[in-house]
Amino acid sequence: MKELKWNKQWKFWPDKDSFALVWDISEIAKEITLPHDAMIENPADPNSLNGGNTGFRDAECYTYVKMLFAPEEYKNQTVMIKFEGVYMNAFVSVNGQIAAKSPFGYTTFYAEISDFLKYGEENEIRVQVRAGAMTNSRWYSGAGIYRDVYLLESGLTYLVPEGVQIKTERIEDGYAVLQISSEVKNRNHTVKELVLETAIEDADGRVVTSERTSLALFDQEMRKLSQRITVDAPQLWSEHSPILYTCVSRLFEKQAEELILLDENREIFGIRTVQVDARRGFCVNGEIVNLRGGCIHHDSGLLGAATYEDAQYRQVRRMKEAGFNAIRMSHHPMAPAMLRACDELGMYVMDETFDMWNRLKSNYDYGLYFQEWWEKDVTAMVRKDFNHPSVVLYSIGNEIPEIGTNGGSKTCYELSSKVKELDDSRFTLASVNGVFAAGDQVPKIIEDVVADLSREGKIEGNVNNFMTLMDTHMDKIVVHDAITERLEKAAASTDIIGYNYMTARYEMDGEKYPNRVIVGSETYPPEIARNWALVEKLPYVIGDFTWTGWDYIGEAGVGIPAYQWGEGGFGATFPAQLAYSGDIDITGFRRPASYYREVVFGMRTIPYIAVQNPYKYGQPIIKTPWVISDAAAAWNWKDCEGKPVVIEVYAPGEEVELWVNGVSCGRKTSGKEVGFRTLFETTYEPGTVAAVAYENGKEIGRYELKTAEKAYNLVLKPEIYHGLKGREQELYYIDVELCDEKGIIVTDDDQKLNLSVEGGAEAVGFGSGNPKPNYNFNDGVTETFNGRALIILKKVSDEFVIVKVAAENGKTAEVCLKTNE
Repeated sequence: MKELKWNKQWKFWPDKDSFALVWDISEIAKEITLPHDAMIENPADPNSLNGGNTGFRDAECYTYVKMLFAPEEYKNQTVMIKFEGVYMNAFVSVNGQIAAKSPFGYTTFYAEISDFLKYGEENEIRVQVRAGAMTNSRWYSGAGIYRDVYLLESGLTYLVPEGVQIKTERIEDGYAVLQISSEVKNRNHTVKELVLETAIEDADGRVVTSERTSLALFDQEMRKLSQRITVDAPQLWSEHSPILYTCVSRLFEKQAEELILLDENREIFGIRTVQVDARRGFCVNGEIVNLRGGCIHHDSGLLGAATYEDAQYRQVRRMKEAGFNAIRMSHHPMAPAMLRACDELGMYVMDETFDMWNRLKSNYDYGLYFQEWWEKDVTAMVRKDFNHPSVVLYSIGNEIPEIGTNGGSKTCYELSSKVKELDDSRFTLASVNGVFAAGDQVPKIIEDVVADLSREGKIEGNVNNFMTLMDTHMDKIVVHDAITERLEKAAASTDIIGYNYMTARYEMDGEKYPNRVIVGSETYPPEIARNWALVEKLPYVIGDFTWTGWDYIGEAGVGIPAYQWGEGGFGATFPAQLAYSGDIDITGFRRPASYYREVVFGMRTIPYIAVQNPYKYGQPIIKTPWVISDAAAAWNWKDCEGKPVVIEVYAPGEEVELWVNGVSCGRKTSGKEVGFRTLFETTYEPGTVAAVAYENGKEIGRYELKTAEKAYNLVLKPEIYHGLKGREQELYYIDVELCDEKGIIVTDDDQKLNLSVEGGAEAVGFGSGNPKPNYNFNDGVTETFNGRALIILKKVSDEFVIVKVAAENGKTAEVCLKTNE
């Protein structure tokens, strides 16, 4: 089908009157361009009904309207609208008549609108979003039509959207065999004599093989055709060589001696196979792969939930540069835009269905609809993912409390079986938290730990809060026999079992269940050295997915270190809005944990230095198990000269030596023996702190932190654009830095900034990685955080763009951009 991006000229307004007898366009409606997150437009509110779950932001009921002129020729055509994601409870109407609805906020769905159109006239397309019932999410969901929308057109006989599916059947020496399934539909009332032509093009657009199949398609029939095609000398897709092909499908009608083109479809795919077993682990194209994974939520930081291809590509690219080779989409299906980025950049994907089944986790979440809708939503996810070589695993649920019960194990079987029915080329798992799955066995298991807390009612509420309370005894708790029994039921129906925070079970379960394959589907960042050692040691443990690879809005404070109750952790109060548990912050800046992980992965020989906050030296830190420490990569600490400071050095090798202003602080053991994290205690003196790593007595890497000069500038640095091949740049990222003449960041003199933008772009995000921002991301005002901030612009025309930033200390900066290149 012809597919046209349909994002422009929508009218939008918050809907205060659901029972309006006359559907008109509100006086307060404004014109917008999708994707659009209505939730991020309003500032965080300490009185939010959602509280910290969504970063103190609430949603409402919203209405979107767009007009569609239907020409007379539409009478003999098929017209659909494709929505890649609307949060949540979306109702699509055409001229006042319901055409489609979708309660789940993360599903791609289609509205077939042909039967509701008035030909030769304007037609009203109205999307009503009912997101005002709270609480409905454990993290920042966003709200509205936050992903792309497409208008689809074809004749009455056509290739069904997402109906062309390409599977690599096998790879032999010198060739690969593809199985291609194509759904063809005939809405005519007569039989159609058809020919389906399938051609495979390589990355340069050359046809490498093709096949033709004839068929007679009866009136109102939909048929699935299967073609087996051989590709000689295939170039295989993997993380190291993400080579893509294009499957071009053309549907012709036979008319006398002619072939008349009816429809055309193009699908990008990769040729690759995946296998998994307990002996070799996870393999791509026959090669063993350990998954270096990061869990992420779906928001794009300063953009809220609005899903732009440029933002998704940038996020995936930066995660791969940081050492990740896999992403777990948590806890819902991944956006098509991110899947395309993962395909092109070579990033493996664990896509996930749901965060809940029949048992709700929030008052008004998807659990209200699961029983009636899960099959449609699972089908939508698998059809969306099928041709993406990046997708290798399907998680059918996250921390489902009922999964270890008889009824829950039956649901697990049904979901896994449905996925296998739709796609037998990938593997299923459920991401299980053993303590949460223990259900009514929890009091027995942890009686000695939570007796006092239980009487006070402090173990109710957010599951992650519960896990924090269990942190000091988690290893003993997760190996309890009651959890073992629940896991046996949870693991019965899937190919793999995902362990959330259950590293202590890896070795014992490998011995007890020699054919069980395990993945660390969610793990604590401080435990990466322990976890990765087991991944490398145990072939049946196929990878580790940290919580999280990229910071996110919501679950406010889970990763904020604190020294007083309420500053961070699950006691974090407003204005905490970010989780602050990501290796990479919401602006894309790598935090110390990211470099620590890179060292543990064996991908970095240069040590890295992070400095614990000397202002808090000696004070007991309040931290959740997602927090390593309060360390920052900075050697600017105003008024701390001569005061004690603890320095963390992440280093491989056997030893690491610390130097402060040319004076050695001695050598200490580094590398695997100490978990790749070595601590030095010294006194702070401005200047240079350096770390040198040694292996067999020889230097293998050196790293320095320097104190910035007191005189510094405000600097704007436009980022070099990287995006999907063949796509036009839509977003422009500009880093804002406070730095001296040598480029050293001033981390201890943060400034309030004001932004102005003129010309062919508009600011769609302005902020920093500060987990406690004082301004909304669309205010045009922010504050630097550790000397940094970020501007995100969206192109609106081909005019020059002038960007000006002014700091409260009087410093200014300006940059000019071209948007027509």
